[in-house]
Amino acid sequence: MTMRRLMLTAAQAALLAQGLPQKSITIVVGFAAGGGADTAARIIAKNLGDNLGQSIVIDNRPGSGGNIAHQIAATGPTDGSLILFGSVGPLTITPHLMKLPYDPFKDLAPITMGVNFPNVLVVSAETGIKSFADFIAYAKKNPGKLTFASTGPGSASHLAGELFNVVANIDTVHLPYKGGAPAMQDLVAGRVASYYSTFSTAQPFIETGKLIPLASTGSRCPMCRPSPNPASPASVPPNGTPSSPRPRCQRPSSSAGTPS
Repeated sequence: MTMRRLMLTAAQAALLAQGLPQKSITIVVGFAAGGGADTAARIIAKNLGDNLGQSIVIDNRPGSGGNIAHQIAATGPTDGSLILFGSVGPLTITPHLMKLPYDPFKDLAPITMGVNFPNVLVVSAETGIKSFADFIAYAKKNPGKLTFASTGPGSASHLAGELFNVVANIDTVHLPYKGGAPAMQDLVAGRVASYYSTFSTAQPFIETGKLIPLASTGSRCPMCRPSPNPASPASVPPNGTPSSPRPRCQRPSSSAGTPS
């Protein structure tokens, strides 16, 4: 059974157990339309709506690394009409970095795992960087000149970039965006050098040669040249052996008062 099927089954069971709300169901996504989280949420919403015979609406609330959407869900209705397509940053990272107007451990109730996917480190073709080793060598020679995009402060892509800075002993500069789609637009245009992207968002631009895939946070990177992975000793130069950030995940949740 696929992860999407598991998510649908769990979500359906939760909604049917309490009775379907007498209005459309809204799934709040904390990032701009067109990115990986938005794409996954829309696929799930379509199947969930078809199976329940209920209208499912996607509400994109980008900003603050997804925290705006999480706050909306934490203070939202508890009748099952509002579901948060949660992300790892606001749920597990941001609470340890800053004070939030909500408590993700008390104000949100997890439903199930939605999707779990690796990221791919991609660079703009305009950088001239062709491999993972090239990236590290350039960053070491030019500290502070390479930039990396993220979906916001405290997001998985932000953490991946900062972790890579530490373990590879390099200095790349963080540029936060409101989602994967606007980050990708600037990456393709050459306004930012690199980004830990989802495969689905990056693939069309990789295929056209506008982006160069360097490494993956998963077990392998078939699109990379030559298929490196940050966790593989063969993929890094002798002067640095970075470890791989974990794959990112999206988890549907609801307000803590929603009946289970």
